[in-house]
Amino acid sequence: MLLAGTVRATEPPPQDAPPAVDRRVLGALVLENIPEIPADVADTLFQYQQARGASFAGWLPAPQGLLITTRFGQTKQVHRVREPLGDRQQLTFFPEPISNIAPSPDPERSTFLFGKDDGGNELYQLYVQDVATGRQRRLTDGARNTAPLWSNLGDRFAYSTTARNGRDTDIRVYDMDSGESRPVLEREGLWYALDWSPDDSRLLVLRYASRSESYPHVLDLDSGLLLPFRPSNDSVSFGGGRFARDGSGIYYTSDEDTEFRQLRFHDFATGESKLLSGDIPWDVSSFALSRDGRYLAFVVNADGRSEMHVRAVRGWRKLPAPRLPMGVVSGLRFSEDGWRIGFTLNSPRSPGDVYSFRVAETQLTRWTQSEVGGLDTTQFVEPELIRYPAFDETEDGQRRTIPALVYRPEGEGPHPVLILMHGGPESQTKPTFNPVLQYWVRELGIAVIAPNVRGSTGYGKTYQQLDNGALRENSLRDVGSLLDWIGWQEEFDPRRVGIIGGSYGGYMVLASLIHFGDRLRAGIDVVGISNFVTFLENTKDYRRHLRRKEYGDERDSEMRALLQAISPTTNAHRIRRPLFIAQGANDPRVPQSEADQMVHTIRENPEAGEVWYFLARDEGHGFRKKSNRDLYNNAVALFLREHLLPEPQDGPVWGPPWPPPGVTPATPQPTPAPVVDEYGPIDVPPQSAGGMDAAPLEAPVEDAPIDVLDPLPQPEEP
Repeated sequence: MLLAGTVRATEPPPQDAPPAVDRRVLGALVLENIPEIPADVADTLFQYQQARGASFAGWLPAPQGLLITTRFGQTKQVHRVREPLGDRQQLTFFPEPISNIAPSPDPERSTFLFGKDDGGNELYQLYVQDVATGRQRRLTDGARNTAPLWSNLGDRFAYSTTARNGRDTDIRVYDMDSGESRPVLEREGLWYALDWSPDDSRLLVLRYASRSESYPHVLDLDSGLLLPFRPSNDSVSFGGGRFARDGSGIYYTSDEDTEFRQLRFHDFATGESKLLSGDIPWDVSSFALSRDGRYLAFVVNADGRSEMHVRAVRGWRKLPAPRLPMGVVSGLRFSEDGWRIGFTLNSPRSPGDVYSFRVAETQLTRWTQSEVGGLDTTQFVEPELIRYPAFDETEDGQRRTIPALVYRPEGEGPHPVLILMHGGPESQTKPTFNPVLQYWVRELGIAVIAPNVRGSTGYGKTYQQLDNGALRENSLRDVGSLLDWIGWQEEFDPRRVGIIGGSYGGYMVLASLIHFGDRLRAGIDVVGISNFVTFLENTKDYRRHLRRKEYGDERDSEMRALLQAISPTTNAHRIRRPLFIAQGANDPRVPQSEADQMVHTIRENPEAGEVWYFLARDEGHGFRKKSNRDLYNNAVALFLREHLLPEPQDGPVWGPPWPPPGVTPATPQPTPAPVVDEYGPIDVPPQSAGGMDAAPLEAPVEDAPIDVLDPLPQPEEP
């Protein structure tokens, strides 16, 4: 397929110089060494790229329906749906995608807040729009403004902003009547508001340090008094919180004294906290409390699959809840009358769509039915959850196992394999809708394996911390163990294994090509870290101290030496396989310089494989505009067809000793038979197989991982 508007520039190389770069410019896109896309690649992928999802953004005052986000053009915008499966009425019309949507609880106002950045720079500005008239008004100017939270009356909202110094994230309150914004909390670090007290006199606020460390406080808005409500200063992961509607305490999730984030209630009168979900051995990923305080719904992350639970607060009585298919729930919210619960459900065979149900009932009401390009998604492949043996043992002497999702193509094989690495690193690959992944499996015949290596969330805080500090490269050993496991399976071809990942997953791609270059055919790095030192020095100021918590402080000489030693740029001479690098020029998280220096370093090596470079000058940490994403996916498909599918003609390029000295190689172990129900295989404990799930109250800045391959949003936090 010929691409219109191409500007091509090639320069003949001087003697002994790196090969010339074939550079094409297509509008805001810069493509280096990427061939023109053949028509058969573009045509086959076309239908898969037409799929779109819808996400629940909140209830409007009855009987106005609800707000959703979906994409009918280049980017996702706000729409109104008045009734189940009703027409989607578009309300915003920007070239950039919309986020931070918050409908007002004031029925007299009928307005909603939303945020918008410019070209993926994540410097969000907040707007208010009237649903009836369509009139918009910008409320902030400059800096980064996020996490708007309406008061109960709807006359004010709290939000987080970096306006004071560009580094720290403070909390301000905006008065809708006066149009004035005043600071209510100015402290070092990242702060945001979780809830207003029932009388709107106090805010529940959180200082976020990392996925495993955060500090909740109660802020008195009149006096400015800030009090921590948790007595211990130990590092605890605090997920979300809500005031009890009688003001007696706070419902919240944390992993204090447990492996998982559990639901708890903190009583102001006694100062004690009560565990509410101790019978569930998984993270409570999110919860919602009805406006009258009578009902609480919460979501459990059971091996990556969402389960819904509903309780009557008085007596903590369990109520019926819908049985959900394999998938992930998000955006859980009660309607103003407290009887309906809305949410987004995303599953391997269905894009995100909006549903609701009534309290104590199990019948789902579907509000949207998103288009899937005319494809029969009942034929889409659902993943099997497996666990493969790692190189080490747990504290009790048992062989450690690593969870992974396996998408198998039809036929006996042996199939080529693409390893999909999530970002974060404190994140988790879950069974969600991914049309491009389905294209790889169904059209290219590639098996996709998505491991949740050590350091991933969802499996307890011990597992999450197994890659911290000097243990960073142990997560890479989990990739090596996966390559071992692939070699033991007759259905897979160990000579044709590639790897793809975004953000921190991009670092994992580069590092895997360095350590396992003889066992991988090719790699695709999307907005990935190439050097931890330069990354920490160049990421935006408001993020730097948060990332140092995860990766280490580059200002410390010993840590700097370690970070430099394990960085891909330091070891780039060992990458001999073909590599595809994709980057957004406006990325505030992983700057473009990380991609540029990796491309340059590899091209300086005459023994390196070829490098394809895809740069989007109007994007940030991922590709949010449909035309950009479509061309990126076409280029990836061509890269896989050229470098992963063909039978290999050469031998190993380079191979380090494996296993590392002193490590006993993993031995094959039979994979336990998965639990199978009417929704398909999902390897979960029997006691969890019949539960339910709700929606996320995750941190709005650092703790909002998104699949790098999802067709609409951006990839994960690095």
